[in-house]
Amino acid sequence: MGDFEFPRQFPRRQDGEFLAARFESHRPRLHAVAHRMLGSSAEADDAVQEAWVRLSRTDSEKVENLAGWLTTVVGRVCLDMLRSRTSRAEEPLDLGAPVPAAAPGPEQDALLADSVGAALLVVLETLTPAERLAFVLHDLFAVPFEEIASIVGRTPTAARQLASRARRRVRGAPAPDGDPARQRVVADAFLAAVREGDFEALVKVLDPDVVARSGETVTAGAAAVATGATSFAHFAAFARPALVDGATAIALVVDGRPVRTLAFTFVGDRIAAIDIVTEAEQVALLDVRLV
Repeated sequence: MGDFEFPRQFPRRQDGEFLAARFESHRPRLHAVAHRMLGSSAEADDAVQEAWVRLSRTDSEKVENLAGWLTTVVGRVCLDMLRSRTSRAEEPLDLGAPVPAAAPGPEQDALLADSVGAALLVVLETLTPAERLAFVLHDLFAVPFEEIASIVGRTPTAARQLASRARRRVRGAPAPDGDPARQRVVADAFLAAVREGDFEALVKVLDPDVVARSGETVTAGAAAVATGATSFAHFAAFARPALVDGATAIALVVDGRPVRTLAFTFVGDRIAAIDIVTEAEQVALLDVRLV
């Protein structure tokens, strides 16, 4: 009897079945990721199915970490769906359907977030698509910020800030007012007060515990933020109302190009957080729409 040698790879007719079986083993987790991202079981099914379509068209032998690859694909699909939903002003929320349980992460934040259930979905609906993705992938599924950064097109530090911003809301911050028209009125009042150097008017539109973030610099409290804002009155002539990643914002525009952005988070009729991006390369990665 001659020597027997195991085949180096499965016969081609079995490759499809083997790949499908591997994919099915990851489906529950992928559906959990997508459901947390989208808030809809039906849309989560669509996102997972799209991941299978993309995998079936890929040379799977070159995918070293299938779980990570699939999570990245599902994350990108969900991000596209959320951004498309925002542009159509549609926000499906399927609170009636059960949310598949995610595997607990190593961090306490993951355990906190994963225990919230349907209430978490309500909070997530108030976040921008990028914030939602960063929080869901990192805090619920322990995806490293380096991988999240590649999905949202930002640096790992920026991705960390997105998750931190979302985490603050999950920890109990009141849900912001979701009416874009009301948010626009408050943002315009903020800009008018900056232009006039009106400290008292600024304080009136700011939440007492407002936080302004610019890179690694954080300013807290209405008085401190108002003082900082009045010092930038000379920039106000270049300011335009805008949406930044779907959030009500102000953009400084020079030669028709946004060079600085201030994105707002609202609680009721007041600004609770201001996220400032000043680096040109970072601004270029944002979805900035002048309104």
